[in-house]
Amino acid sequence: MDNLADDVTLEAAAMDGSAHGADDVRTILTSARQLYHDQQFNYAGPCGVDSFLEDYSSSVRGMPTHVVVLVTLNSAGKTQRVVVNHRPRSAMLQFSRLMLEKFAGTPYAKYWHGTP
Repeated sequence: MDNLADDVTLEAAAMDGSAHGADDVRTILTSARQLYHDQQFNYAGPCGVDSFLEDYSSSVRGMPTHVVVLVTLNSAGKTQRVVVNHRPRSAMLQFSRLMLEKFAGTPYAKYWHGTP
């Protein structure tokens, strides 16, 4: 979070579209982290030459959730791209609905408007 490139992007299965820019990505990731409870990391470390991988389990409002995050770094070593995948699908949809609720009435809500 402290090492985001100015033009960083965030993509996630729980979002429509992708967020761009350090401020937007930081805001979304900070809010998302607040939803996780009892995070248990299976792996957090290097993945290839310029990437970092996180694989963890947690609970989101009592629903077991598994998350894989791929962080790609640019040539300056700053976070350039973050891709987040939640599973199972029911957990991803619940997470998406909670993010829509959290960002309702803000410009960030557009990333979750299509959530069923």
